[in-house]
Amino acid sequence: MVTYQIISRTGSRPINEDCVGMHQREQCYGFFLADGLGGHGKGEIASKIAIEQAIMQFQAEGGSKDVLKVIFEAGQAGILERQRREGSSRSMKTTLTALLVGPKEIRWGHVGDSRIYYFQNNHLVGRTMDHSVPQMLVAAGEIRDSEIRHHPDRNRLLRVMGIEWDRPAYQLAEPVDRRGKQAFLLCSDGFWELVEEREMTALLKRASTVEQWVEDMETLVIRHGAGTNMDNYSAVAVWVE
Repeated sequence: MVTYQIISRTGSRPINEDCVGMHQREQCYGFFLADGLGGHGKGEIASKIAIEQAIMQFQAEGGSKDVLKVIFEAGQAGILERQRREGSSRSMKTTLTALLVGPKEIRWGHVGDSRIYYFQNNHLVGRTMDHSVPQMLVAAGEIRDSEIRHHPDRNRLLRVMGIEWDRPAYQLAEPVDRRGKQAFLLCSDGFWELVEEREMTALLKRASTVEQWVEDMETLVIRHGAGTNMDNYSAVAVWVE
């Protein structure tokens, strides 16, 4: 059984540059989340194109072997084409996360600093690694992972959609089999910056439904972001049992 909950909020910003989407094709589910880069302008256009292309390609390809690759490359092509048409090569940048749940296995991929968290039997197994300067500093042993949230270069991304790629910028995870109770959380940085992993896990253990899990996490996001210029925040939570 697959259950899910999706939210996308503006926060304190004038527009929402995040975009989310899902599609079911027979026994396969596709979940998608993108966060447009506001500092570059027209981020909401880039994120919308990425999600529209993801859904379109998933509708066509379903659970095919190369569907994730097609999703990211079609989204990138769509954004670059829109840039060329509007003469906006310096704008329209976005992250993208994609999670595909099939009858037997689960696959995912990402580019940028929107994250996918993976939980097995209420325990955090891992997450995607941000394509950002602070994540690179963690890999080099210069800062701790917990310091990413408040690092001054937090918003400096090394890989995004909307910039010409010499080689694929997206990263695909190894597939995992469907087994036991699995939970996934796709979220933009406006969400994960305000909810720590230990809090996600504690609330997951308490929640009786995926809706409750998201509601409880959003309560923390609002509480921790109170009095600040809150970013857009979005989340797609998926339970597989």
